[in-house]
Amino acid sequence: MQFGASTFIWASPFSNATLDLADKAKSMGFEILEICVEDPATINTKAISSRLRSLDLRATVCGAFGPDRDASSEDPAIRENALGYLRRCVEIAAELEAPAVIGPAYSAVGKTRMLDTADREAQWRLAADSLSIAADHAASHGIKLGLEPLNRFETDLLNTVEQGMRFLSMVGRDNVGLLLDTFHMNIEETDIPAAIRRAGDSIIEFHACSSDRGTPGRDHLDWPGIVQALRDVNYTGPVVIEAFTTEIKEIARAVSIWRKLAPSQDALAQDGLNFLRKAFHPQPI
Repeated sequence: MQFGASTFIWASPFSNATLDLADKAKSMGFEILEICVEDPATINTKAISSRLRSLDLRATVCGAFGPDRDASSEDPAIRENALGYLRRCVEIAAELEAPAVIGPAYSAVGKTRMLDTADREAQWRLAADSLSIAADHAASHGIKLGLEPLNRFETDLLNTVEQGMRFLSMVGRDNVGLLLDTFHMNIEETDIPAAIRRAGDSIIEFHACSSDRGTPGRDHLDWPGIVQALRDVNYTGPVVIEAFTTEIKEIARAVSIWRKLAPSQDALAQDGLNFLRKAFHPQPI
């Protein structure tokens, strides 16, 4: 198991100006830096690859999906823009030798509407058709897509693993799976370990996040049960801490973080990593 840190912990958007985050993550003991691609124009893959190789760090790639990147939109121009963005994220992942592009790529974060059954099915079909196209492009680059169910306050489309599995069957591509995030699962799943087992080998990446978006382990989550469930499904992929800083007001507002959740973002990352290493690799008594 390799542990990663999201660039969202410290910065938004990620760019060459914040490339030293790779050195910070390495010094803390992380093996992976998750590159969050808010604006592809800020991503210099040559510089990032060079720095990561010098530090013996791997990359993963996370997308950001706002209203103009909505793969489920009724507007064909918006769907095409979402696909263009996803194509570029896939190319960035390939250039960084990252295994996947992850995130809630099926819709726009914050899109929450009361729809009747027919309109909801139409939304699902638009999203599935878009992701099928994106998946084919990703497959041509050897990249997987990891779709993230979000909590009910952030999306009206995929909230649970059960919904995610149904959506995967609609997309119908072998290189599309799920990104599971314990923050969202804590809200939506009645039994997180059971949901992990339900996802099984569809899990492409795992976000190990605190129930309050603070430091993993300083919460009420059933971490022994979560770890055991991941072992039961033979998951060996990245385990990434995703958190957000209150120093960047736009992103703090977007994810509803109104107070500091740790003494510092460095403390959140380091203490979270220390906890996860012990949780996943306990010392024999």
